[in-house]
Amino acid sequence: MRRLGALAIGLLLCAAAGRAAYLISGHTLEGIWVTLRALDAPVSDDPTPVVFAVAPGQTAAEIGAALERQGLVRSAAVFRLLVEQEGVSQRLAAGEYELSPAMSTREIIAVLASGRVRSGPLLTIPEGWRAEEIAWKLETLAPGTGAQFLEIVYAGGAYAVELGLPPDSSLEGFLFPATYAWRPSEGVEALIAQMVAQFRQHFTAQRREQAAARGLTLREVVTLASIIEREAVVPEERALIAGVYYNRLARGMPLQADPTVQYALAAPRVPMPGPALWKRELTLADLAVPSPYNTYQQVGLPAGPICNPGLASLDAALQPAATDALYFVARGDGSHVFARTAEEHAANVRRYQPAGRY
Repeated sequence: MRRLGALAIGLLLCAAAGRAAYLISGHTLEGIWVTLRALDAPVSDDPTPVVFAVAPGQTAAEIGAALERQGLVRSAAVFRLLVEQEGVSQRLAAGEYELSPAMSTREIIAVLASGRVRSGPLLTIPEGWRAEEIAWKLETLAPGTGAQFLEIVYAGGAYAVELGLPPDSSLEGFLFPATYAWRPSEGVEALIAQMVAQFRQHFTAQRREQAAARGLTLREVVTLASIIEREAVVPEERALIAGVYYNRLARGMPLQADPTVQYALAAPRVPMPGPALWKRELTLADLAVPSPYNTYQQVGLPAGPICNPGLASLDAALQPAATDALYFVARGDGSHVFARTAEEHAANVRRYQPAGRY
């Protein structure tokens, strides 16, 4: 097949020069075109993606030979011919591509010439995940990366400053929930940098101004938003929950936020799934656990974010609803019932909370 491809190259060059059709080795120019079309056809009907790498500086001839070896084109020579015909020999960009034997040679050339390099596996981080949950997800993609991820996240310090964040704690809270294209070969630092860059992109100058107007630092806003993220199940309640927390902070009352206790109870840097990270039912003994994150035992915000909040919770922390409520309790269906007085709240707790906690 390579011989036929090379012969076709000569024929097309002649045709381009305006020469008449002629016979070579018993084939007319029309016959050669038929052969070319056959050689341009897909190798098979198998659509399974195949990763194909183009190295920097590779020529069209070298790329064609590699494609033929991997069973992605029928003829390396025809690949080179079509590349020249399309005038894209200088546009075959280096990188990894997803091709398949079900693609024609022209389709493969179009992908390589477009520079549509393969994206990494899609990694989706939901709102409200803490660093350990992200680490567990990374472990499913590449064993060992979870521990590396947690080490960097908890280090903070100079690396946090390098990423444009305050250095006084871990990177928890700034790993923005989104879907990322990431390959383990890129390293976990590259993924963390993507996450923080997404956070900084979303936390705009206007949001920074809103935080400053409320007298809150960036970390304080994210900390409050992280609690709202874990508390709110019904989206419409986020701002109202935020309003309750602002009211309690203004009165010097402890926030008494269950998610902060859940965070305090779980050991940090858990390398793999095992102990529950968010204990569902808390007891009186749980509420008494000493921790800088336990907002039943201390007044004010906890030591830092307890999860990585999404944009809606960040906005709720910046724009709380106007309310005179000081309490709320979960109904059990995801929604909450709010109260202005301790007496109203106690009645709601008796109605909605499991027996034995209070």
